[in-house]
Amino acid sequence: MKNKRSIFAQTMELTADNKLKKLIVVGDRVLVKPKKSSDKTSSGIFLPPGVQEKEKIQSGYIVKAGPGYPIPMAMDEDDDWKPEEEKIKYIPLQAKEGDLAIFLQKSAFEVVYEGEKYYIVPQNAILMLEREEDLF
Repeated sequence: MKNKRSIFAQTMELTADNKLKKLIVVGDRVLVKPKKSSDKTSSGIFLPPGVQEKEKIQSGYIVKAGPGYPIPMAMDEDDDWKPEEEKIKYIPLQAKEGDLAIFLQKSAFEVVYEGEKYYIVPQNAILMLEREEDLF
C-alpha cells in the first residue's frame, strides 16, 4: 500500500496555489504544520536530530480544520428530498486555521505530503491554542 500512495503522490500535479486546497480534513481533526524547533537547548547544547520530535508535547500551526463533531438532524418523514449533506449538522471546532496548537504527540498521526511533514491531530489532543486576532 505504501508503494501505491507514493506513486499517487508523484503523479499529482500541484502548484503553490492549490497545494492544500485539495486536502479535506474530516470530522474533529486538524492538520498541523509542525513549528520549527531549535536544535540546541537554552544552555547551548546541540541536540541530535529527532530528539524534539520524540517529546510528549508538540506545537505547530493549524493549516486545515475539519468541520467538527457530526450530529444528526431531526428529520420529518417527507425530508427525503434533501441532499445528504443537509441531513447532518456539525458542532464546529474551537481550533481554527492559523492558530498555534500545542498538542499531545501520542495522539497525533504523522504524514508526509509533498515532501513536507504534517500531523493529523484530533481536537481532544489539543491542549492549548494561541490565536492572533489581528491576522484574520
